[in-house]
Amino acid sequence: MTDLPDAPASETPAAKAPAADAGAASAARGQEGYRVLARKYRPQTFSELIGQDALVRTLTNAIRSQRLAHAFVLTGVRGVGKTTTARIIAKALNCTGPDGAGGMTPEPCGVCEACRSIAADRHVDVMEMDAASRTGVDDIREIIDGVRYGPVSARYKVYIIDEVHMLSRNAFNALLKTLEEPPPHVKFVFATTEIRKVPVTVLSRCQRFDLPRVAQDLLVAHFTTIADKESATAEPEAIAMIARAADGSVRDGLSLLDQAVSQGFADGSGTVTADQVRRMLGLADRTRVLDLLDRTIRGDAPGALETLQEMHRLGADPLMVLQDLLDLTHFLTRAKLVPAILEDPALPEDERTRGAALAESVGVPVLTRCWQMLLKGLGEVQSAPTPDKALEMVIIRLLHAAHLPTPGDVVRKLEAGAYAELGTAALATAGPGAAGGGATGSG
Repeated sequence: MTDLPDAPASETPAAKAPAADAGAASAARGQEGYRVLARKYRPQTFSELIGQDALVRTLTNAIRSQRLAHAFVLTGVRGVGKTTTARIIAKALNCTGPDGAGGMTPEPCGVCEACRSIAADRHVDVMEMDAASRTGVDDIREIIDGVRYGPVSARYKVYIIDEVHMLSRNAFNALLKTLEEPPPHVKFVFATTEIRKVPVTVLSRCQRFDLPRVAQDLLVAHFTTIADKESATAEPEAIAMIARAADGSVRDGLSLLDQAVSQGFADGSGTVTADQVRRMLGLADRTRVLDLLDRTIRGDAPGALETLQEMHRLGADPLMVLQDLLDLTHFLTRAKLVPAILEDPALPEDERTRGAALAESVGVPVLTRCWQMLLKGLGEVQSAPTPDKALEMVIIRLLHAAHLPTPGDVVRKLEAGAYAELGTAALATAGPGAAGGGATGSG
C-alpha cells in the first residue's frame, strides 16, 4: 500500500478556513482559558490569606516547630478560605523548594513540582473529596484502605474532605478509628460551613479553626487591588457596595467584582461605577433609603410614599430596600449609643452628616420599634405575591406608628396624670367589675 502524498498547504482545512474563522477560534480559545477572579486570585501561601491572622499565626508556628496535628477541621461561612487553607497546608507539608532539596515550610515556594501539582489539583498524594456528593460509608472505606500505603511521591498523604458535615452517620463512625490513630504519613483536613452537624467524636480528634468573616475594610482594599490588576477603574463607592454585599465572603465579593468589571468593559470605558453596581445588585441609592427612613420616622406620609414610588420606578428590589432600611436603622441605633462610629472615614459623607442629625433627633425606643416592625415586614415581603405592595404596607404601618407615643412616654404621662380622665372614662364604660379584674364565682 503506497502512502498518499500530503495535500498542498493551500488545500489543507486550515488554509481553506477564512481568516475570520481563525480569529473566532482564537477568541474561543482565549475564552476557554479565562479564569474567574475567585480562581485567578486564590491565595497560594499563608501570607496571601486576608482576614485570618489567628489561623495563619498558629499554623505557621506549628509548621516551623514541627508540631503539626494529624487532623484539622476548618469552619466558617462560604468563601472565607477553608478549602484554600487546606491546599496551602498540603503545599506547606510537601514543598521541596526550588532546588528540590527543601523541607516542610510555612512558606511554600510555589514553583516545585509538588506545589504546582497541588495548586492544579492533580497531585496523586493529595486527595480532595467532596462529601456533599460522596456521603456513604463505601467512600470512607476507600480512604481507610488507602491510608495504609505510603505516599507515592510526596512527604505526606493529605486527605481534604470538603463539606464534611454531609457525611452519613455510618461514614463518620467508620472514620473514627483511622482519624484517631492515623499512620504518621497521613494528614486530614476537613472543611465545613455547618460545624454543629459534625459529631463531637470527630471534633475531639481534630484541631479546630474558626475562620471569621473578612472585615469590610479588608475586602475594600483587596478588591481595589484586584481591580487595578485587571486594568479596571473602580469608583470607591462601587467597591464599597460590593464589599458590603459580599457580607464577609471573599469569594462572593470577587464573583460580584468579576460581573461588575465585565459590565465596565462592555460599554468600552473599563470603569466600574456605583450606578452600575447598584443596578447589578438591585440596590436602591443609599441617599434615597436615608430619605425614606427620615420621612417615615417623621410621619411624612406623602414624602415617604413618593420616595418609595420613585425607588420602585428606578428598579430597586423591594427586599433589598427593606434590608437597607434594617441596616440603616441598626447603624443609627449604634450611632445613638456610640457616636464615635460616625467619625469612621469609610462612611459616605451623606450617611455621616445626615446620620448624625437623624440619630440625634430620634430616641432609641423609636428606633427599636422601627427595627421590630421592619423585621416583621421582612418575612411579609419575602412571601408576598407582590413584594412592592407588601413593602408599601410596611412603610404605612411605620408612618402610623410614627405618631404614637412610646411605652415609656405613656407611663410617664400616666404618672403625671395626663391620662387620668381617659382612664376614668374607660373604667366607667367597662362596668363595675372591671376595676377588680372581673366578677368571681360564688363557688
